[in-house]
Amino acid sequence: MADTISTENEGDDLQSQMEEVEALSSIYGDEWCVIDEASRIFCIKISNNMEETKLTACLQIILPPDYPSAAPPIYQINAAWLRGSERVRLANSLEDLYVEHAGESILYMWVEKIREFLLEKAQDSETVERSKTANVTAEEDVDDQDAPDFTRLTLSAEEAQRFLEHTTDEEAPPIKHGGCVTDRRSTFQPHLAPVVTPRQVKAALERLYDNKKIASATHNIYAYRIYYEEKNSFLQDCEDDGETAAGGRLLHLLQILDVRNVLVVVSRWYGGILLGPDRFKHINNCARSILVQEGYTASSDDAKSAGKGKRPKSKKTK
Repeated sequence: MADTISTENEGDDLQSQMEEVEALSSIYGDEWCVIDEASRIFCIKISNNMEETKLTACLQIILPPDYPSAAPPIYQINAAWLRGSERVRLANSLEDLYVEHAGESILYMWVEKIREFLLEKAQDSETVERSKTANVTAEEDVDDQDAPDFTRLTLSAEEAQRFLEHTTDEEAPPIKHGGCVTDRRSTFQPHLAPVVTPRQVKAALERLYDNKKIASATHNIYAYRIYYEEKNSFLQDCEDDGETAAGGRLLHLLQILDVRNVLVVVSRWYGGILLGPDRFKHINNCARSILVQEGYTASSDDAKSAGKGKRPKSKKTK
């Protein structure tokens, strides 16, 4: 019986997706692009339609099999000018829409929410100035254009809703800062905060961005993993902040190390010289260093002394 219901839901979801894609294609015309229909990968170019201060963003989407009934779309927002707290605010607004309309087709609402955000930011001259700085490093991301990074909540809509309902406005958790690494005038520095709720992630990021030096970084790449014990699931996400694919690589590192209840941010101040793939090496090395420093994982030299009581080692079963 359960298998029959599951099959029916999958059929309903696929039908809903097909109808939604057809409607979006009709509404947005050439702005809507099918990247891989079989894999349900799409993108749409969104602009504020203002000639004086034109801002654009590209929303890349993967529709999982259980969207819209039980899962959100997997998405990535690409915009050179969108950084730091602004990106966090936009992502939060999209996630709020999903929670509010769980089980419904929400892509149109997401597109128009992003367009509304662009209209608001068009009035902000500071955003325009930052876009000039961001464009300096745009050419460095060319080698990663064929490998966009997509992330999503790993909980179902109902689980995510319950998880968010149990959170309250909390003070920012303590933030630790790691040592700086400099290569060809680019400087990297890691930061870490223990987190157990999405609100703590948001509070920690806002506290970091209150630091003018960190806020002025060319990129603030971050990833977090929160363990949801009731369902034995993880709530996890990441952010490139203009450094294409860096957030996904950082999240992958956290997964490989099997760390939980932690937010890791790596700030990069661009020095004017392209580093190529070396930039990913520095980002991950910085992240690993602060995780070892704060006891979330063992160092290669002393696997036994790195725990510091942060969490017990996970047991593997054969």
